[in-house]
Amino acid sequence: MDLLQTRKEKRLIWGALLIIALFVSPLFILGENAHIRVHDNLDSNLAWYKVLKESGEIFGSIGAVIPQIMNGSLSRNAFGTEWSGIVWLHSLFPTMLAYALSQSITRVFAFLGMYLLLRDHFLTKQEWAVIRVGAALTFALTPFWPSGMLSTLGMPLALWALLHIRKGRISWREYAVFTLLPLYSSIVLGMFFFLFAMGVLWLVDVIRKKKHRWAFLIALVYMGLIYMLVEYRLVHSFIFDDEPNSRDEYIHARLTLWRVVRLTFKNYMLGHTHVMTVHTLVILPLLLIAFFIVWKKGWWKQEKSFLFLFILNFLLSLWYAFWFYKGWEPLTLKFHFMNTFNFARFHFLRPLVIYVSFALALKILWQALSKWKSLIISVCVAAQLIVLIPFNEEIAFQSKPSVKEFYDVKLFSQIKEYIGLPEDQYRVASIGLHPAIAQFNGFYTLDSYNNFYPLSYKYEFRKIIENELAKNKTIRTYYDEWGGRCYLFADELGKHYMFKKSSKKKLKNLQLQTDVFKEMGGRYIFSAVPIINAKENQLVLEKEFTTKESVWKIYLYRVR
Repeated sequence: MDLLQTRKEKRLIWGALLIIALFVSPLFILGENAHIRVHDNLDSNLAWYKVLKESGEIFGSIGAVIPQIMNGSLSRNAFGTEWSGIVWLHSLFPTMLAYALSQSITRVFAFLGMYLLLRDHFLTKQEWAVIRVGAALTFALTPFWPSGMLSTLGMPLALWALLHIRKGRISWREYAVFTLLPLYSSIVLGMFFFLFAMGVLWLVDVIRKKKHRWAFLIALVYMGLIYMLVEYRLVHSFIFDDEPNSRDEYIHARLTLWRVVRLTFKNYMLGHTHVMTVHTLVILPLLLIAFFIVWKKGWWKQEKSFLFLFILNFLLSLWYAFWFYKGWEPLTLKFHFMNTFNFARFHFLRPLVIYVSFALALKILWQALSKWKSLIISVCVAAQLIVLIPFNEEIAFQSKPSVKEFYDVKLFSQIKEYIGLPEDQYRVASIGLHPAIAQFNGFYTLDSYNNFYPLSYKYEFRKIIENELAKNKTIRTYYDEWGGRCYLFADELGKHYMFKKSSKKKLKNLQLQTDVFKEMGGRYIFSAVPIINAKENQLVLEKEFTTKESVWKIYLYRVR
């Protein structure tokens, strides 16, 4: 019987890997014609990798800068470490092949990590194979922030290795995980919070169980040190760089208590854009059903892992929302690091917590059922898989421009040819269009999307758009109290940066300080919408650019 069960489980594993392959296949088949996430992806990171590659500064010194962006004010350190696997994928391969490979690597190791964690530490019986494989597969198909890599989806693999160490099972495999995972994840995008949680677990063992578990602590310290070595640029910027930067003015504590309550339940029910767990329709009801079963049958002791995770899931949402409570403001003024480091990201633990809880809930349901166990569990897993299908990028972002349409190399090559000057001899900025598009195409931009650049540059750039900010409180707050998007904001456009050629929008009352723009080296503006009062802004319309295939129509304005 055990042999049959093992064969069945192997077939389930191969089936799951086949589903993952089908899930990522549009990226390989469609290539540049694929549709992928724009926010914090096409509008930023994918362009940054190309800029970094072409700058020749991948191994640049601590003090190196990226000349193509923000007049050379942007530090090389703002683009992260050269020891990141995703940087090398984009250095060695074309953008979409690198992206497809990264998606595949992340999802495969997410599956393997969750499967091993459940098999060895939570669901060890052979009969629960369908739960192990099903929960691991659904976890691996969740939407994740692409440039985060295994920062959240790698947590199960890290937890699997650490729990082995905690049980005294120490081998090269565990230390291979501790060594290699930092090369394909980010400490600030999830792993700092994971290691902190594991440190709390070690303290609980010391205090409650009187067990010091030194091997467990050494493993934590080792993994933390590897992250420090890999992320040496971040460490240097955080500790040794005393130049004021854009994060110094980040104000997060704004919400009233009532809005904190609302945000708590919104996050608990729906999740967050960077860690979308897609748990609302299937998993959450199952968790509540499992909790009811535990309460009804009095399984408090035997299901303590489920109960702990059930409560922790809500507490993580509560902490996420509470971090934005305005009552923090006096402390943020006293302790500067509370503004520069996003402690709300403890909720990045939720994908791990929710999908382990999902597996445990299915186990509880299995134990409570007297018949049709496999069928009902399979239906639950299938239901979650069906819910995840619309979140495949090719489906979810079908209404957005494809990668080829977004960066539109052909169109911007025409603009480059028309200008006829070496790109490093003039600067451009964009209106109604993400600056990443111009950056991807090799233009030197005064504007950019980055959350770590000199505060002096933020002030200098603000002079260009100060009249527009004065007219619109939303974009003024957005720029002054965050400033990650150092864009040519316009009151009439608000926080919108993707105006297609089908748009009827026109700028009639634009008020830019083009003299400041020119002093900074600015010569051309790429506008996605016509500027009716261009003359008042000392702008001359040089030419309109579009093609039959293009989604953009670029109005090329030159500063007089």
